[in-house]
Amino acid sequence: MTKRRTVRARWKRVLVVLGALAGAVVVAVGGLFTWLYTGADIAAAGTARFERELAVPPLAPSTVEADGTRVFRLRMQEGETEFLASRKTPTWGFNGSYLGPTLRAARGEKVRVDVSNTLPEASTVHWHGMHLPAEADGGPHQTVAPGGTWSPQWTVDQPAATLWYHPHPHGATETHVQRGLAGLFLLDDDRTPAGLPHRYGVDDVPVIVQDVRFDGARLDHGHQIMRNVGFLGDRTMVNGTLDPYFTVRDELVRLRVLNASTARVYTFGFDDDRQFTHIATDGGLLEAPSATTRLRLSPGERAEIVVRMAPGGRTVLRSYPLDAGLDFWNQRFGGGDDTFDILQLRAADTLRPSQPLPDALVRNTLPDGKDSVRERSFDLDLSGINGRKMDMGRVDGTVVRGTAETWTVRNDDGMPHNFHVHEVQFRILDVNGQPPPPHLRGPKDTVFVPSGTTVRLAMRFDGPADPDTPYMYHCHLLYHEDEGMMGQFVVVEPGQQPSPRIPSSPGAHHH
Repeated sequence: MTKRRTVRARWKRVLVVLGALAGAVVVAVGGLFTWLYTGADIAAAGTARFERELAVPPLAPSTVEADGTRVFRLRMQEGETEFLASRKTPTWGFNGSYLGPTLRAARGEKVRVDVSNTLPEASTVHWHGMHLPAEADGGPHQTVAPGGTWSPQWTVDQPAATLWYHPHPHGATETHVQRGLAGLFLLDDDRTPAGLPHRYGVDDVPVIVQDVRFDGARLDHGHQIMRNVGFLGDRTMVNGTLDPYFTVRDELVRLRVLNASTARVYTFGFDDDRQFTHIATDGGLLEAPSATTRLRLSPGERAEIVVRMAPGGRTVLRSYPLDAGLDFWNQRFGGGDDTFDILQLRAADTLRPSQPLPDALVRNTLPDGKDSVRERSFDLDLSGINGRKMDMGRVDGTVVRGTAETWTVRNDDGMPHNFHVHEVQFRILDVNGQPPPPHLRGPKDTVFVPSGTTVRLAMRFDGPADPDTPYMYHCHLLYHEDEGMMGQFVVVEPGQQPSPRIPSSPGAHHH
């Protein structure tokens, strides 16, 4: 009997100890989660000192050849940039240590860009938002080897717009962009109405927004724990300038805002909640100006806004928490609770008068879905698009030159994604079955698709046809793209088939 009691007592002690251990584990895990959760948001609004004047990327010089071709030169290079006082940060850039010059061309012009690569790695230059031949697109098939050159040429055949250029090497796009390889490509068009601020760097200002994190003097490219969206920095900069201010000397200032971050989604507004006027989306002007106080941009998206200033006044462009219907986990660990002060606008004591903005801008000539000859569906998932990871040698879709299609893009992945299509600007037909809000009614090449969202897009493929060279579609959260959230399509003539010779590894361009 005594022996049995002793065994029972031992078992009780064992169970008590196990229970205590289990409780300790639960408490520890709960404590770890609480620590991770409470430390995962960045509340940087109101903390910026705005000590540095905003750098404005120079307009790239160009030459015009006898046949009228405008020629730009871009050199990918290593360098050092002093973001922080007396600290030199290793960076990459085009024609300089960080970022690149602003290329500018007009509708109807023939352009050529002579690209040289002096980096230790192969890279590419993709003309994001540009309508151009597939062989000039700069996707992962058009790599430029170290020491190599590449000279794509095309005729500009699209409306005035704020486009941009950046690398697109398969599997390495995130780090190449983070190191500094990005710049704007502005298109002009004589159909643009008068009355818009248009003096570059004066009342028409590029605002290239990136989030960064420093490890000493170096840029930190690491992903923090739980960050499935990719890299999220703890501070922001504009045009490579930390804590920037810009002195406004006109009543109206036009900001060409590019989200050049690799994963962060921004909700832009001003710290005094002033209204501003949204005039253009990714691919060009809206049909009419739209007044708003908030504007959301996911990676790769652009917007042009006009802000009215009063003499001597100041206001701060801020990024507010993200309202995208995310669950508490993705909201917090996807950066949705973060706030940043992006750029201070300082008005001079006297301001030049600005013309009033026109009531109408341009007519939207994008397809409206009524003449679509085909519908396609794309399910977004971190494991791939439509369940398939990117394969450089596989053509995922064949479209016929001159036809319109409707693409339905769905995200039920539980995390945020977006969707970018090369070669075209599309019209957003609806979001979850509802007409798009005003800020999504212009020409777009990239659209934010939060979890639980379905968007329908109408687009036309005006060519040229090239059965041998594909264009891409992909999530523009660059970690997701690098992980394989990408597919490719070719444009063919009626009755033509894609080439069986699509290379599975890119051909590198040399001297």
